[in-house]
Amino acid sequence: MNQVILEARHINKTFHDPVTVQILKDITFTVSKGEFVSMMGKSGCGKSTLLYILSTMDTDFDGDLFIDQQSVKGRNEPYLAHVRNEKIGFVFQFHYLWNEFTVLENVMLPGLKLNKYPAAEVEYQARERLRRLGIENLALKKAGQISGGEKQRAALARAMINDPLIIMGDEPTGNLDKKNSEIVFGLFKQMSQELNQTFLVVTHDPGFAEKTDRIIEMEDGRILGHNQRPLHSAKT
Repeated sequence: MNQVILEARHINKTFHDPVTVQILKDITFTVSKGEFVSMMGKSGCGKSTLLYILSTMDTDFDGDLFIDQQSVKGRNEPYLAHVRNEKIGFVFQFHYLWNEFTVLENVMLPGLKLNKYPAAEVEYQARERLRRLGIENLALKKAGQISGGEKQRAALARAMINDPLIIMGDEPTGNLDKKNSEIVFGLFKQMSQELNQTFLVVTHDPGFAEKTDRIIEMEDGRILGHNQRPLHSAKT
């Protein structure tokens, strides 16, 4: 049986400004080690709100959330910040790189913040991730000097630096052209296959979603269903 990396149990989310509106309704599902899961739904269905809860950045919800089989409900911010840095990698629609830093420095930042390894080891690991993503030649360039597709690959290297249990993406190809979208998806898929890396990605792109292992479909704050194929067929 595959190890469960993330589990949502009966998550409900309500906004009260200015009127009370329930955004998420009884969300329950799991993500297992090595799965490549996409989450789809129309704008306003609650998928990005859910992702912020799953990433521990929003703690105001009912229900429970387990990461690496440990409940994070009610935990204080220092604990959650450590969980985010050590166990969760993030790739967003916009890369959020520091333009005045080099690509290498950007990738190293979460590793230095975690402070688990000496700086020299963090640099070595950062260079290895850049090499894996085919942009090691950009290591010493300022982030503001590289292309959009290269920036997103650098952001993916940064997400990988602490060997997270799960990488979460919010429209990671939404700001890219078709060619770069396919490159980024290919890198996600390669890491899922070769490194057994777990992914949970919110996307509007059906072409992206249909090539993942499982699609979680959302509508009006609920999960409609899971479109799942056998892992060996999804990863061929």
